[in-house]
Amino acid sequence: MSEVQDDDVQEFAALLRRLKERTDRSYGQLARRLTMNTSTLHRYCAGDAVPLDFAPVERFAALCEATPEERLELHRLWILAVAARQRARTASPPAADSAPSSSADGAAPDSPSATPEAPAPGKPPHRPWFRRRRLLVSAAVATALLATLGSLSALPDDDRPRASDSVQGADPTRTTDAGTERPKSTKSTSPTPSATSPSAEASAKSSAKPTESAAEPSEGADQQRPPVGLPLTWSADSHVWQAGCGHDYVVTKSPEQVPPPPIPQDAGTWAATQNAVHGEQTMVEISVQGRTSTAVVLDALRVRVVGRSAPVQGTSYAMDNGCGGALTPRYFDVDLDKDRPIARPVDGNDTGTPIPAMKLPYRVSAEDPEVLLVDAQTQSCDCSWYLELDWSSQGRTGTVRIDDHGRPFRTTSIEGLPSYGYDTSARKWVPYT
Repeated sequence: MSEVQDDDVQEFAALLRRLKERTDRSYGQLARRLTMNTSTLHRYCAGDAVPLDFAPVERFAALCEATPEERLELHRLWILAVAARQRARTASPPAADSAPSSSADGAAPDSPSATPEAPAPGKPPHRPWFRRRRLLVSAAVATALLATLGSLSALPDDDRPRASDSVQGADPTRTTDAGTERPKSTKSTSPTPSATSPSAEASAKSSAKPTESAAEPSEGADQQRPPVGLPLTWSADSHVWQAGCGHDYVVTKSPEQVPPPPIPQDAGTWAATQNAVHGEQTMVEISVQGRTSTAVVLDALRVRVVGRSAPVQGTSYAMDNGCGGALTPRYFDVDLDKDRPIARPVDGNDTGTPIPAMKLPYRVSAEDPEVLLVDAQTQSCDCSWYLELDWSSQGRTGTVRIDDHGRPFRTTSIEGLPSYGYDTSARKWVPYT
């Protein structure tokens, strides 16, 4: 990388460090709020890497309370840094023809210090061995090409390969304007150019296998094919508690039969063993990441309610006696009691500082994952539901279904149910007063 290109990257990194130093947060604290690795953020601020997308830089500037002028300058420096990185990647040293061979006294023949001897009069100049080999290879290729052209010219007109045959062989599923599949070439390979009757020719064409004359697809055709498969990966956790401690489960067992509340990491196992249903609220944390560095756009997030019934008749067990935190992450609010619930983005809050809501469309990649938090609530039903996430990338579009390991999420109302909390001193469930 040239000095000018390196200066562009370092100026961008220096502004990131100035914004970071005005806060009292460490790299780890900022990285958790930006949903990225601590090492990645440190590399950005050190000038060792430049983000391909400006979205994480925008979120970083918002957390550091950058002014509009600083954000504008940060965007300008980011553009210069990205351009510098791209120029550095595309610039490569010219490849040498071959490795220099050492002479008897140790000096390379192509080095400036070595003086080549003048060829003797009347003698052709001595060519190095590697150049002689190159001439021999070129002569062999030319000879093979001339032999091939001579063989093709000796064939009758009917047996010469046509451009349409190679196209059909390279793309056997290509369709015509009418939408039907284009047939493959099934020419028979007769050893003599003697004429045959129309019936014999038809019989030979029908008996020939399509794979015998279909051309192999070229390497260029493979490179031009669009990518296949899902360009993103995702995972979902539906046992996320409010502020890390507050949650209700409805269980059809008496308090004496229900074990103590688990820690949040074991909530899924605890709920499965007790056949527990989320009470009043289900918070789903969705991690989305691209498979490669190519950007994948998250276009829309939809809610599908597949079942509504009367609330579960059981007992509501609270996992805590009330808790609160200074950090409220941004999330998507879902009211399951509406006829057509939607995922509405809501701002978060960090000790009085608002965290802007996530607005779709939004871009992710392998280097820039994203976490979506969905907060679904009900006051009147036992609701079964799942989510649909629309995506687009490189001209392709699709939809992924996000559910609970193949089953819909389930949330039930706790209105009118007996409620219990766990008394840690008495080590038993006690009713809420």
